[in-house]
Amino acid sequence: QVQLVESGGGLVQAGGSLRLSCAASGRTFSSDAMGWFRQAPGKEREFAAVINWAGDSTYYADSVKDRFTISRDNAKNMVYLQMNSLKPEDTDVYYCAASHHPYLSGWRYLSPAQLDYWGQGTQVTVSS
Repeated sequence: QVQLVESGGGLVQAGGSLRLSCAASGRTFSSDAMGWFRQAPGKEREFAAVINWAGDSTYYADSVKDRFTISRDNAKNMVYLQMNSLKPEDTDVYYCAASHHPYLSGWRYLSPAQLDYWGQGTQVTVSS
C-alpha cells in the first residue's frame, strides 16, 4: 500500500521554527516531485513548496519563500519542510503530496485531485 505520513507539527511561538517530515512507503518516490500544501479552517488547500525528483530544483509560494526550505532524501524515502520565522498566519494543517507533474511552478495551480498521493496531515499552530 502506498502511504505518505507527516510528522513534526506542534505548537510554536511566532518567530520560532519547526521541521516537518514526510515518510513515504509502499514504493520508492525517487522519480516523483514531492511537495507540501497547507489548509486553514474554512479555506482551500493551498500550495506551499515543491522539490523535483533529484532534489536540485525547488519552487515556493510567495507566502513562504525565504522562510521555508524543502528538501528530500531519496535513500530514506523522506521529504522535509524546515519552517523558520513562523507567523500566526502559518497556522494550518500541513500535507505532503507526490506527483509526476514535471513543471514545478505549475504546482501552485493544481487542485488536490490532480496530485497522485496525499498524506493525512500534521497540525502546525503558531501563537502570538
